[in-house]
Amino acid sequence: MAEGVRIDKWLWAVRIFKTRSQATEACKKGHVTIGDSVIKASREVHVGEVIKVRKSPITKSFKVLALSGKRMGAKLVTDFAEDVTPPEEIELLEMQKNMRWSVREKGTGRPTKKDRRDLDDFFEW
Repeated sequence: MAEGVRIDKWLWAVRIFKTRSQATEACKKGHVTIGDSVIKASREVHVGEVIKVRKSPITKSFKVLALSGKRMGAKLVTDFAEDVTPPEEIELLEMQKNMRWSVREKGTGRPTKKDRRDLDDFFEW
């Protein structure tokens, strides 16, 4: 295998992003870092590096176990990347998921009767 693979290609190959253009766009916007430095999509990634990808609301961390420039099945991803995201970040994501239904977006209109009853049940201790 080659010494390195482009970061956008690797992120796409290990299924962190659905398309390679999404991976490239994330690199351009500064959402992908290695060692606290923002990187370009053309930078080569090497085995052993830890890549941080900021996806709202958390920053996920992945350790590179092997290199691949070709998209693989979901079962093979564990051979190429290890998720080393801290537990605090995962807890933050879980809290965000649980709180999501109780927050109404501005402009969604008046709550339905079912929404109101759900809110009453939630706030009733």
